[in-house]
Amino acid sequence: MEFPKRAKPMFCSSRRCLAILATTFLVTPSLAFKTPLSSEAVREAYFLGQRRDGSLERLLGKYTKQLPPPRHGPYIFSIALHTSYVQMVQYFNRQSNYSAQQAALDYRRFGEEIVRILVEIRLTQSYGRFIVASNSPRPHDFWKDFSVQVYDGEKPLTPQASHGHANSSCGRGGPCFLIGATIELEFPATAFTSESATIEVDPPEGDLVSANFDLSSLR
Repeated sequence: MEFPKRAKPMFCSSRRCLAILATTFLVTPSLAFKTPLSSEAVREAYFLGQRRDGSLERLLGKYTKQLPPPRHGPYIFSIALHTSYVQMVQYFNRQSNYSAQQAALDYRRFGEEIVRILVEIRLTQSYGRFIVASNSPRPHDFWKDFSVQVYDGEKPLTPQASHGHANSSCGRGGPCFLIGATIELEFPATAFTSESATIEVDPPEGDLVSANFDLSSLR
């Protein structure tokens, strides 16, 4: 039985090794935030998510930009950027009778870490439940007419998944009324290498709006 020959070790001079290392650091992009999450970060997310003292709401506030109402057209009410850390805190918050050990196991089965961009749209008097030109009800998939572009620094990104849903208000025992919609985009966490991210929303009516996030301050 023949065994494969062992490859000869490769050596390089100190100067050449330094050059190779420098090239590697230049080619390999740095990430805006740590991904995958460390075991310590997962544990911190678990304890934060298990609290019932408003900690989750305060955390989400740091990752959400609320925008002023428009002069005309639909209201882009808020734009949120949810990192993997935020998503894990949300997931752990929904669990009961839950241990830190189980949280670590659950985290491992989630696979690739993603960043979610959430755009909340609200109807207004000038862009309401009925289309003015035809006086017909506005379709529940009206959100498809909105264009959302995400930038990592100056570089435009293409989402790996995108979808949306209508939002309605329902009275007790009464009918439900369309009040807006939410658009959700998903990106690999590794796509963000800059210290900033910008989300632009171009509505079918009214002005383009944007929100900027300092990724270096997020987890």
